[in-house]
Amino acid sequence: MKAFTVRVGDRVAYSAKWLRSTGQVAGDIGHARGVVVALESPTPDWTLATIQWNGDFPDKVNVINLARVGANSRFCAI
Repeated sequence: MKAFTVRVGDRVAYSAKWLRSTGQVAGDIGHARGVVVALESPTPDWTLATIQWNGDFPDKVNVINLARVGANSRFCAI
């Protein structure tokens, strides 16, 4: 399986897997959308993304708890 990567400038949301595992599927945090403004790696094993959210949500998130959002190329007309 290909490793998930995030870049500065990517539009992101919390992943469905993380929302389910924390019992927050129905809450406001599931609608959070933001843009990655910085990345830092406190250890070689994980990376923190600093995110500018569309609301009041934690600004630093482990990238494994994120998903990219935007047009799904699978369903877009080319």
